[in-house]
Amino acid sequence: MAHSGKQEYSEEADGLRLAVVAARYNDDIIALMMQGARQRWAELGGDPARLRIERVPGAFELPLAALKFARSGTVDAVVALGCVIRGDTAHFDFVAGECARGLQQVTLDTGIPVSFGVLTTDTVAQAQERASPSEMNKGAEAIDTAVQMARLLRRI
Repeated sequence: MAHSGKQEYSEEADGLRLAVVAARYNDDIIALMMQGARQRWAELGGDPARLRIERVPGAFELPLAALKFARSGTVDAVVALGCVIRGDTAHFDFVAGECARGLQQVTLDTGIPVSFGVLTTDTVAQAQERASPSEMNKGAEAIDTAVQMARLLRRI
């Protein structure tokens, strides 16, 4: 996978424990993001046995799963992966907004970083572009963020 973020970071995943909570809704997009996340974890030297992946029905359920992991004492960071695509109703606004708010609250309440890998796009094509393994895979970027924040908190 050609990871093409704007900056390359030197943080390494060795010794860290991460949980990935991933929505099942829009699974074709999420599968690509999970592929990118696993690959980036390996590129950073993360032990596959220390990357736990669990699935939830949709983006709205991500905060609760992230909270349980954050409170468990078994992870250094949580990565939340989801995909909410705007439709013709207000459903998008409620799901995307509450998901973001809930994940941020988990971070603030527990002190465990939760990396926001939830796509909020207007179209399926935009979501596919952001999940593409050859472009800007947001699953890989979410792993980068989680590793950086976990390392930062260990230094503080």
